[in-house]
Amino acid sequence: MKASEMKKGMTVTLDDTLYTIVDYQHVKLGKGGAVYQTKLRNLIDGGIRDIRLRAEENIEQAYLDKRKYEYLYSAGSEHVIMDLETYDQVSLDDEQFGDAKLYLKPNEQLQVSMYQEKPIQVDLPTTVDLEVTDTAPEIKGATATNQYKPATLETGLTVSVPPFVKIGEMIRIDTRTGDYVTRVKE
Repeated sequence: MKASEMKKGMTVTLDDTLYTIVDYQHVKLGKGGAVYQTKLRNLIDGGIRDIRLRAEENIEQAYLDKRKYEYLYSAGSEHVIMDLETYDQVSLDDEQFGDAKLYLKPNEQLQVSMYQEKPIQVDLPTTVDLEVTDTAPEIKGATATNQYKPATLETGLTVSVPPFVKIGEMIRIDTRTGDYVTRVKE
């Protein structure tokens, strides 16, 4: 496809490397034709590259196969997931799995983007519910706004929570930012 046809979020291949288009801007130079200044994220190592493309330049669109998987367990730096259709198990290392180990409990579902039958990217649900395993007790009379305290969750993740959150409560965490959202009513 032509560079002028690209869109944010699209996956492309440049120089045999897989990228996601984070952002692009149409720029008209003083002399010569217009170009697209693109910001691309490498799907293998997560690095960001700024690349300038001419509008008529051809780029190859890569199609990722998104599949549902279930997270089974982690052992050291190895994380095992299972395809929900074929029941095949796949092992991912820390680099491929990313921060998912901090948000996932065994038997939770997630989406994995595959390219040429290889897992490329783990897509977490937007929010997850986790139990608080350790936090300071509530301070009576602490009414200052935005007074947060650290809390350790069952997966080992540490987040800032409001003072009323207690040990044993379930809270909702935004996986994109790692921030506390709300308490979960059971």
